[in-house]
Amino acid sequence: MKIRDRYIAKTLLIYSLAVMLIWLGIYSFFNFLSELNSVGKLNYNILQALKYIALRIPEVAYDQATAVILLGCVLGMGHLATTGQLLIFRLSGLSTLRTSWITIKNALIFIFVLILIGEVFAPFLSKYAASERSIALGQTNLSNDQAGFWIRDGDNFINVENNLDGSLFSGITIFEISKSNQIKSVINSESANFDGQSLNLNGTDIFSISINNDFENIDLKERNKYNKSVTFDQDLVASLEKEPKDLSTFTIMKQIQFLTDNKLRAGVFEVELYNRLVKPLSLIAMIL
Repeated sequence: MKIRDRYIAKTLLIYSLAVMLIWLGIYSFFNFLSELNSVGKLNYNILQALKYIALRIPEVAYDQATAVILLGCVLGMGHLATTGQLLIFRLSGLSTLRTSWITIKNALIFIFVLILIGEVFAPFLSKYAASERSIALGQTNLSNDQAGFWIRDGDNFINVENNLDGSLFSGITIFEISKSNQIKSVINSESANFDGQSLNLNGTDIFSISINNDFENIDLKERNKYNKSVTFDQDLVASLEKEPKDLSTFTIMKQIQFLTDNKLRAGVFEVELYNRLVKPLSLIAMIL
């Protein structure tokens, strides 16, 4: 029984790996042809183009995992059927239900391995590949140099004019809102260092606003250094300029939690999360 199951599993694995290699080979070939347009510019040569393509292979394997595994299982079971082996297994007592379970079990193992690669290694390797390519071509790495952003953090609204590298900001304005939805203070700073837990502001002007007898009083305080605690982290800041499909599942979950806590819409991230969670179920349905 175990020998027969292992043989079926081995056949399915071989065909799935073959499909994966062919799929990645076709991707690499056409991507290489595309990269030839950039080869020769500044310090970007053929070796760096090949390195860029190779580092992006885990991301491609993760994105195409469902189709590859489905095709591998279809070809593997087709081979067993056309060679008469599946008929012999049936005559020896192997039920259709048992065959389906063996196929699904091996498909899920394969896809979970690819999900692990895609969630853990692919984001880092793809980011490194894009960074190395940009440096070789003399381009600015857009992921590390964003134009700026708005973000809500509890009762605070924060505007950053320039995000230099995810930890160094310039041109920061923080609006602190009271429970009655009135602006109680405005904090303006030339620059800030972000350590993932707080904004360490430099050259800060603090405008405190109070209302007495229908008159607004504005008090100005100047600080060389000022610390402002926040609830978001550097991963969330880095994800602001990316599409949900380019984020890891863990980052998407953090985004949803942050947006929900701040009473903001998280629908686009929830849809992407649900799509990823349903992917294994879709694979099972297609195989069956």
